[in-house]
Amino acid sequence: MEIIKVEGLKKYFPVQKSFLEVLFSKELQFIKAVDGVSFTVKKGEMLSLVGESGCGKTTVGRMLVGLEEPTEGRIYFKERDITSLRGEKRREIQRHIQIIFQDPYASLNPRMKIGEHITDPLLIHGIATNEEAKRMAIEMLERVGLVPGEQFYNRLPYQLSGGQRQRVAIARAMVLKPEFVVADEAVSMIDVSLRAAILNLLMSFKEEYNLSMLFITHDLSVAKLVGDRIAVMYLGKIVELGEVNEVIHKPKHPYTAALLSAVPSFEKRDLRVGIFGDVSNPIDLPPGCRYNPRCPFAKDECRKAEPELIGTDRHSFACHYPLDIVVE
Repeated sequence: MEIIKVEGLKKYFPVQKSFLEVLFSKELQFIKAVDGVSFTVKKGEMLSLVGESGCGKTTVGRMLVGLEEPTEGRIYFKERDITSLRGEKRREIQRHIQIIFQDPYASLNPRMKIGEHITDPLLIHGIATNEEAKRMAIEMLERVGLVPGEQFYNRLPYQLSGGQRQRVAIARAMVLKPEFVVADEAVSMIDVSLRAAILNLLMSFKEEYNLSMLFITHDLSVAKLVGDRIAVMYLGKIVELGEVNEVIHKPKHPYTAALLSAVPSFEKRDLRVGIFGDVSNPIDLPPGCRYNPRCPFAKDECRKAEPELIGTDRHSFACHYPLDIVVE
């Protein structure tokens, strides 16, 4: 069963100009943050969305939870179109779709106690009374490893470490027992020593609630560890999508291979695919394949025609000249 289905999702942000630029130029310019993304997430599945900073990963996640409005495209939750839902109808859906933000220092209100962060969702959705919400919040705090829960309940965010704050953010999302969660770089700002514990916590919730999740990360090694499938994104487009073993061991797109080459490893590997230059301007995208200015294998066709995402449900890619390599 498909929990989330995304079709042709786009998000264009207008470029802010100075008064003189507006006066002498009537042409509107847009940053194409997300430019035609389609994928599905099944019940109990974790899809890892991977790519460099600025490729549009977070914007995709924010559109899924209703924090950004798509320019084009459709979003379906359990076959229901939720793209344009607002007000009470959106609130009904929001109980089942939650997000864990990247920055645990910015995602918590410094003036609210920890307990309030977790009880508010329960009270807003009318799930519990004040007393019941407090009990459920304390239980959830202990569930995420903040023990004893009563002591953490009355603390303020500044009294917690970064890892503890991220556990609070996870508790806030999970207290509603959602069906789908967007985890936006949930471990990127956590010390390396604590990342495994946070990842194990997320995986335990996934198993306990049969949770579907979009796990956004720039780290392919983490994506491989937690994901059932991997989607690789570059400049607003998905360039490769498939099962973890297929994408990791048989990458077809040069960008995926370059990301794999950059993953530190103690093992000697023959995979050495380079990546050159800087990311192209998202306002003025290059013709043809968006990766062609940085691709060591680019040919004339790559500079003329933009490749479509082709292949099977198991493994698809957008490349005119896909690689034929096997990574051990």
